[in-house]
Amino acid sequence: LNTDAEGRLILCDALTYVERFKPAAVIDVATLTGACIIALGHVNSGLYARSDALADQLLGAGRKAMDTAWRLPLDDDYQDQLKSNFADMANIGGRPAGSVTAACFLARYTEKYDWAHLDIAG
Repeated sequence: LNTDAEGRLILCDALTYVERFKPAAVIDVATLTGACIIALGHVNSGLYARSDALADQLLGAGRKAMDTAWRLPLDDDYQDQLKSNFADMANIGGRPAGSVTAACFLARYTEKYDWAHLDIAG
């Protein structure tokens, strides 16, 4: 486990709490990693979503507001980076794909509703 990734721990608590309200969708906006800046610079935010419909709505809204995002993957191959020998899962996946693995960590707490994560670090 890594104590430097505390923001995602607090956010996953909120994502778990919100389940009791049975939301149609939840969109979190955070600056969890500097890795998104490495991937996208200061031009686009990183967008993660399992739902194509929700992702399309957010991308469209971003274009209209001139605050664009780029959709990034939540593939199972990235989830493997969160395996841990000490806990149920690690809260950080290491240096490669840091923004992706942060979103993968959050995604594990959002199975019961549509969810999107905007990494606005850039």
